[in-house]
Amino acid sequence: MTKPSPLQTLIELTQNRMDEAARTLGKLLASERADEQKLELLINYRQEYHGRFLAAAQEGLGPEAWRNYQGFLGKLDDAVEQQTRLVAQAKERSVAGQQAWMAQRTKSKAYDTLNRRAESREAFKEAKREQKASDEHAVKNFLDQHKNQD
Repeated sequence: MTKPSPLQTLIELTQNRMDEAARTLGKLLASERADEQKLELLINYRQEYHGRFLAAAQEGLGPEAWRNYQGFLGKLDDAVEQQTRLVAQAKERSVAGQQAWMAQRTKSKAYDTLNRRAESREAFKEAKREQKASDEHAVKNFLDQHKNQD
């Protein structure tokens, strides 16, 4: 049985970090989707309210009602603008989270590759030792047989 690789600790550590980065990325993507849904709802509501304003304007609106519609549409526009910024920030966080996960995955793969190479070298050395021992045993048996025949 081969001894545990010194890289095993690094492999486990990077695997744990990669798992944590994946969980974080999942949360970031969920938050981004939620922000996008809120934006979509705001846009839809603004369009619906604007439609009501146009319908009311065709029937005739007094100055007070006109100001109320315009004021509320302005507030909706501000909310859409703010939510658009939040969506952009959420996208940036998601991209950063994805990059962090990919960096951890790359590290994990690199350590795993180093570990496999080390295991391969160790297996090769072990095979050479076994072959040498087998050859020495065969030579000893051969010499013992010839000694007994003399």
